[in-house]
Amino acid sequence: MSDADLERIYGYPETLTGSWVQVNFTCSVDGAVAIDGVSDGLSHPADKRIFLMGRDLADVVLVGAGTAIAEDYRGARSSGERAERRARHNLAPVSPIAVVTGSASIAPDSSLLTDTAVPPIIITTEAAPAERRAKLADAGAEVLIVGDEKVDLRAALAELARRGLHRIDCEGGPSLFGQLIAEDLVDQLCLTIAPLLAGAGAGRIAGGELPSAARKLELASMLHEEGFSMLRYRRSTG
Repeated sequence: MSDADLERIYGYPETLTGSWVQVNFTCSVDGAVAIDGVSDGLSHPADKRIFLMGRDLADVVLVGAGTAIAEDYRGARSSGERAERRARHNLAPVSPIAVVTGSASIAPDSSLLTDTAVPPIIITTEAAPAERRAKLADAGAEVLIVGDEKVDLRAALAELARRGLHRIDCEGGPSLFGQLIAEDLVDQLCLTIAPLLAGAGAGRIAGGELPSAARKLELASMLHEEGFSMLRYRRSTG
């Protein structure tokens, strides 16, 4: 499948006035979210193309601190074909990475801050130690305080939208995804199912609090390559 096909399939709605949240996850057929603590063992080149496409078409990448640390995230970067794609879609040259961390737990010398083309956004709380927040700001991060003891995701998305960052590409982890579900903020889920049985021990793709009711989705597309199923579900309009 061509990149043009993927752009068409995975493109965001053209006209947005508020936030639109896409979540990306990979799991095994028995529901494991990771193997040996990281998601890479569940991935496939076709899945990675879709993952990068999600970044290329987004205004901002949203990720929980636990995932950013476990997966050793670097900052936002772009080059060549990917930069050209963003230009064609009238997007900024690079999508910043916004990290959700109630305790401001990202280290100031993290690659998120030292190896990046644009400053990351640290979404945190009033309860996070002031010294940590100050050190992150001094290291170049934009520190966004939304919530007292817990990050207020609705307020965070509203603040991102006020900055013109409407297309949200969420890359997990399970706690952040669970909170997005509980607050009914998920518009699309891109889920890759790997043809593997991981067995007991690994967590699910969503964790934390339960929603008040199950959220209904509709299957919007399905791709398949070498046993990997790449499913795209959108918020139900019915």
